[in-house]
Amino acid sequence: MMTYSDSESSHGGVKEYKVFRQFSRDRLLYEMLGESTSGEGSKSSWKVLIMDKVTVKVMSHSCKMADITDQGVSLVEDIFRRRQPLPSMDVIYFIQPTKENIVMFLSDMSGREPLYKKAFVFFSSPVSKDFINNIKSDISVLPRIGALREMNLEYFPVDSQAFITDHDSALVELYSEEAENTPYFEICLYTMASRLATVFASMKEFPYVRYRAPREQDGSPAATRSLIPFKLAEILWKCLEKYKSIPNYPQTETCDLLILDRSVDQIAPVIHEWTYDAMCHDLLNMDGNKYVVELPGKHGGPPVEKEVILDDNDPVWLELRHAHIADASERLHDKMTTFKSKNKAANINRDGELSTRELQKIVQALPQYNETVEKLTLHVEIARTINECIRDMRLRDIGQLEQDIVFGDAAAKDVINLLRSLQDASTENKLRLLMIYAIVYPEKFEGDKATKLMQLAKLTPEDMKAINNMKYLGGSPQSKKSSSGFSLKFDGGQKTKHAARKDRTGEEEETWQLFRFYPMLEELLENLNKGQLPKDEYACMNEPAKDSKSQRSTNSTAPNGRRPAHSMRSRRTPAWARGHCSDDGYSSDSVLKNVVPDFRRMGQRIFVFIIGGATRSELRACHKLTAKLRREVILGSTSFDDPPQYISKLQLLSEKDILKTPPKPHNWS
Repeated sequence: MMTYSDSESSHGGVKEYKVFRQFSRDRLLYEMLGESTSGEGSKSSWKVLIMDKVTVKVMSHSCKMADITDQGVSLVEDIFRRRQPLPSMDVIYFIQPTKENIVMFLSDMSGREPLYKKAFVFFSSPVSKDFINNIKSDISVLPRIGALREMNLEYFPVDSQAFITDHDSALVELYSEEAENTPYFEICLYTMASRLATVFASMKEFPYVRYRAPREQDGSPAATRSLIPFKLAEILWKCLEKYKSIPNYPQTETCDLLILDRSVDQIAPVIHEWTYDAMCHDLLNMDGNKYVVELPGKHGGPPVEKEVILDDNDPVWLELRHAHIADASERLHDKMTTFKSKNKAANINRDGELSTRELQKIVQALPQYNETVEKLTLHVEIARTINECIRDMRLRDIGQLEQDIVFGDAAAKDVINLLRSLQDASTENKLRLLMIYAIVYPEKFEGDKATKLMQLAKLTPEDMKAINNMKYLGGSPQSKKSSSGFSLKFDGGQKTKHAARKDRTGEEEETWQLFRFYPMLEELLENLNKGQLPKDEYACMNEPAKDSKSQRSTNSTAPNGRRPAHSMRSRRTPAWARGHCSDDGYSSDSVLKNVVPDFRRMGQRIFVFIIGGATRSELRACHKLTAKLRREVILGSTSFDDPPQYISKLQLLSEKDILKTPPKPHNWS
């Protein structure tokens, strides 16, 4: 009786290549909602959709309410709320396979007077045989079931190439001082693995499972924490083995997966990232992807507040989010100027008589014109606010020093001089600077040196917990050992340089100033693509054959070797991050469109999963590498953290009894 909801494989050659986010949307709308109709009715019959608190999040991350309505759903209900009987209507249950949900379902559909006519039940993850037997044993319910399937879809897309498992507290539940001795530890790992596994089940992908290998084997708490990527890989592997019984699920490897934790790069979560996307989330008071813009009032009236959602449905955001903030600001201004000069509706007050045909074109273009001007105006205002913050907070000076430290171009005196000259800088910015300094120069925080820096920066012991607690992620600022978690350093070609990154500006396209930084993830994925990940640092659950690398990847773009310029104006956003648009003078969208990557000749996918939170810079790297490597790179994590969130979590790692009241989950509405 139990069946699996079957989705098309993307490796059939003739079938259309689906990008990551399209999988979950298409499966929810067409495999689940579109096919759930009893024999007596037509597919256009109205239905009820019932979900729980997790599956409603899954749905809202992939589909709009209008999409759901288009599939014949007239009512969406919470399974745990009291509901009105609708015995003439079919119902779709999209629920987790929990005991509570099964009990509620049986209560709804059993007896002489069920709440609904026919029930189509879809589970978000694998359901146990015991639960299936419970359902089968109720003879009044059985004839009323139209479908009983495992959708295996329990992840939350937050970008066209990214998802979360919605474990906002994972850093605390897995890496805090007492984490291993709490029930949260195992629950978090098993739920995370289960949800991650549904990504591969849903997309019909079977990965090579690589993970960051344990760095210590002495049984200490630090060694236990370094085992977490392996433990996740082990649980995930068991889930994937079970999925091999799903119809059309691959029996051999089709993609790569790399499991990491935050120890691999502790700089990326705190350094200032200078893209439009990162600056919006770092500097603005955003609620998830929502931001309230204050626009000047019309005709000198009071300011007007307008809520804007910065996501894939906004073409301006899609085109500019990975651009440097200075470049994004210039391009927004140019777009507005060009659009107004070319659009016919903008020139309605021009001199001379207008023909009837010209007037008709203007009237037709006016609604689209107003919509486009409004979109551009919102982004112009957002960029203006960000640039004001950069100027008022002197972020260029702070950002320059951050990057100089990372690339080994700054010394202790530079840090001291900046802290002395920026006495009024925010506590957060000074703390972020010192965190980067501690990662690259841990010896500068030994003994009373840390206290002196704390006093110079006017930070409190509570603030300094963020620096001290980095040791829980794999290493200690007080340790000089090269094997510590702060061993993000390598030679970089100069023995005198003490750097956490090698400078790659000569290898990349010319970019804007303060755009040198790249997350370690970028280098790791490039090495993965080449088959050059060190096996002692990155182990594999199912080691591939030596000649399999050429089958997984396509030719990557060769470095151009151009020497970068040093002027702020002469350094441009790389071509991969630029949209291509045109303007016909009438269309509202033509000025906003960005070109979707050509997926027709893509190699096998690369998945990377980061335990403890991912960053905007890592998401940018995945988009960049998709174009460069010709392989769709999909980033997964327990959450996406902006610097203030990440620092707050770090400060909690040394707190006693913190797991009794874990942090509130982040709102990704």
